[in-house]
Amino acid sequence: MTHPPRRLGVVMDPIDTIHYAKDSTLAMLLAAQARGWTLHYLEQRDLSLRDGVAWGRLRPLSVAADPGRWFELGEPRARHLGELDCILMRKDPPFDMEYVYTTYLLEKAEEQGALVVNRPRGLRDMNEKVYTAWFPQCCAPTLITRDMDDMAAFLGEHGKVVCKPLHGMGGRSIFVLERQDKNMAVVFETLTDYGQRFAIVQRYLPEIVEGGDTRVILIDGEPLPYVLSRIPLPHDNRGNLAAGARAVVRPIGERERWLAGQIGPALADQGMLFVGLDVIGDYVTEINVTSPTGIREIEKHFPIDIAGRLLDAIEQRLAAGGTRPAAAP
Repeated sequence: MTHPPRRLGVVMDPIDTIHYAKDSTLAMLLAAQARGWTLHYLEQRDLSLRDGVAWGRLRPLSVAADPGRWFELGEPRARHLGELDCILMRKDPPFDMEYVYTTYLLEKAEEQGALVVNRPRGLRDMNEKVYTAWFPQCCAPTLITRDMDDMAAFLGEHGKVVCKPLHGMGGRSIFVLERQDKNMAVVFETLTDYGQRFAIVQRYLPEIVEGGDTRVILIDGEPLPYVLSRIPLPHDNRGNLAAGARAVVRPIGERERWLAGQIGPALADQGMLFVGLDVIGDYVTEINVTSPTGIREIEKHFPIDIAGRLLDAIEQRLAAGGTRPAAAP
């Protein structure tokens, strides 16, 4: 039995501002259009909630593999978001209160019939740095605190640490400190706003110098066979492409596959279909659930249709009524 073309909505940053050659959301949209799915575009400002019903000003969207003109938008039309089969939540951080309010609206759309990827409740609950604490067997020693004395003691214990805010992205405000560093106090003061905000401190992992910060992509809990390692510049500590790191794509390693096996099923059970684990050496440092990237870089090096695999997972969820399909006997 055939069904009508899937109706896919996407909530994202302004599409005219994306990086054509790197944008993972565009890869997803191109793959969906190739399958005959109808595309509908929204920004946060297009969402609303009226008398318990989630609405959106949807604009018909068509995309093209053309770096000069990769999209066309039609006229907006107000529709119930629950009429869509699936909504991709691909708005980039910052994870501020506006982002949280957006998840509330999308959760109502989910209640009213749309499959939202990733699940709004998971987006709220799974802070990309804090949620690693649910998998301590996968992580290097980590401290989350407001207390600057505790941070100093942690540094004294481990000798070299990475410090960063809980809300950052793209390598912003990441500091590496060694014991007796004269900048220690000012870094802790800056990150915690003199003890008013939580920040994270992790034991420094020297493997980042040669092996980089590796992105392991999970689709419905299962890792891709290839990973993206981001090697910092010689004068920088940050393994982020946005900070100038060099991209290296390679087959997934045994330890990375083990880490994915520890974390992936729990994420899939909570409706997180597209996730990026950040791994340095043997340890997970972040669990990225808000618009993870890496599709285009991996596909440049290996013949794999990552967006197609995600759409397959979405189809399976839709066929199962939005729940996780039962495992084969």
